[in-house]
Amino acid sequence: MLDAALRRFIDPPLNAVARHLVRRGVTADALTLAGLAVSVATVVAIALGVYAAALAGVALSRLLDGLDGPVARCTAPTDRGGYLDSVCDYVFYAGVPFGFALAEPATHALPAAALLAGFLLTCASFLAFAALAAKRGVETAVRGRKSFFYAGGLVEGTETIALFVAMLVFPGWFPTLAWAGAAACVLTAVLRTLEALRRFA
Repeated sequence: MLDAALRRFIDPPLNAVARHLVRRGVTADALTLAGLAVSVATVVAIALGVYAAALAGVALSRLLDGLDGPVARCTAPTDRGGYLDSVCDYVFYAGVPFGFALAEPATHALPAAALLAGFLLTCASFLAFAALAAKRGVETAVRGRKSFFYAGGLVEGTETIALFVAMLVFPGWFPTLAWAGAAACVLTAVLRTLEALRRFA
């Protein structure tokens, strides 16, 4: 919901850093894989209950994720890079709830499973929408130039990261936050499905 509005604030500094990285020979794929490594380390930190380190990991992994696209656009964007970026993003999104489930399985496993199920629904609606948009030649740059169509929704990247930050700052509230996040994801999938049925009739 907030991703498009934030683009005008975050794009200029990200683009400036990206140009600097390109001059130093840094590639988009290298940033994507570095972000993946940080994401995996973040999940381990959550599982061990080291929430301050995990919070820093979330910030760094999302910074790297925010930079790989601008770096790619400064050079030569590839479908391979777009695919790799998307898969690594979902490692991050799935990994954080999984880390909490590992940290406190007795109290966190069920809400983590509910949140992961919500993510699965939003992912399915998002990718199905993107596939149909590509089939019909529908494009948008509202959320920046992407490898494929990005359908908006109640829960997008910004809201998910805010949810994760709240969980790490207040880990005792994880079950409540996870259930609320799951409900928001289900609503996002429902609204996106209604939009798809309207647009692709």
